[in-house]
Amino acid sequence: MPEAEADVAAASLFGADRRLCSADILAPAEVRARIEVAVLNFLSALASPTSPAISVLPLISRTSANCSLRSGLLSDVSSVYLSYACCKRSLMRENNAKAFVRVWKVMEMCYKILGEGKLVHQRELFYKLLSDSPKYFSCQRHVNRAIQDVVSLLRCTRQSLGVMASARGALIGRLVLHEPDEEQIDCSILGASGHAITGDLNVLSKLNLSSDARYIIVVEKDAIFQRLAEDRLYNQLPCILITAKGYPDIATRFILHRLSQTFPNMPIFALVDWNPAGLAILCTYKYGSISMGLESYRYACNVKWLGLRGDDLQLIPESAFQELKPRDLQIAKSLLSSKFLQESHRAELTLMVETGKRAEIEALYSHGFDFLGKYIARKIVQGDYI
Repeated sequence: MPEAEADVAAASLFGADRRLCSADILAPAEVRARIEVAVLNFLSALASPTSPAISVLPLISRTSANCSLRSGLLSDVSSVYLSYACCKRSLMRENNAKAFVRVWKVMEMCYKILGEGKLVHQRELFYKLLSDSPKYFSCQRHVNRAIQDVVSLLRCTRQSLGVMASARGALIGRLVLHEPDEEQIDCSILGASGHAITGDLNVLSKLNLSSDARYIIVVEKDAIFQRLAEDRLYNQLPCILITAKGYPDIATRFILHRLSQTFPNMPIFALVDWNPAGLAILCTYKYGSISMGLESYRYACNVKWLGLRGDDLQLIPESAFQELKPRDLQIAKSLLSSKFLQESHRAELTLMVETGKRAEIEALYSHGFDFLGKYIARKIVQGDYI
């Protein structure tokens, strides 16, 4: 093992695969044991007058410089993963000191939650920490980042810590869900809002899934999802519709991955806006995300880009195009510098930047509200996707 890699492994509290650094799915007792080890290590350093490490926490770096793309050996799925490069939270650095303390406070709270056998939402955790330690947790972002720091330190998943994100996702269509000891849910007879996806991954993992669909369609926006659900697209085109109502949460990615594993011959198509954010959402489903790279690689799926794409722009009236915003350009710059963007996607993104324009799916309504379903069916039948 190279000396640098050995140093990183030695600095880490828990070992793992030397090629791919990942977060383990652990039982509550195992997570509590890891927290206890972290505390004992800290106290040991505190008791040693010669130890320089008392004020430093070695965390796996969640940056683009520490990520790579892994291709599956027996599948066509590629995913983002993190390597062993570390960053540090230091009590001695002014801009790090509060982040250092937040890690310990979140670990303390998780230790209590797991001891009580509970599972809490990140939002609930924020309000508890805001009440107990307002000096350190003034916004949700502080909690979210501290949770990922704890995941990085203890090498266990967020749900293993007793924490889950608030679920936003929904699905509808040719799918029957059956939770053990519960009534089955036929997703083809639901209202336009569909079936809400729970944030509890344990519940999602126990679902029995059955379907006669031929396609899975991931929809970026809730409004488009509800339009397609209202039109009962799945009765005309045998499919399952799923949405996270924007950037995908872990629960929506988890159930999409379960669908892809249960029905491996069912292709997955994405319907997103023609803008950098739409492509970023597609890439999150397809590869996972760097910020949650220790666990999200597990839920990567082979998602094809159905639309909107550059070839569809002729369908959109000139008045419906919008100028790219500074945030769009920032996302585009990040994507263009990434290691995993495939060439056809890079070409689409370059076209967006060169034209300075963006278009939303709703622009297709210029042809009538029933046009969207026909557009989707035509593109799938003609194999018009990348």
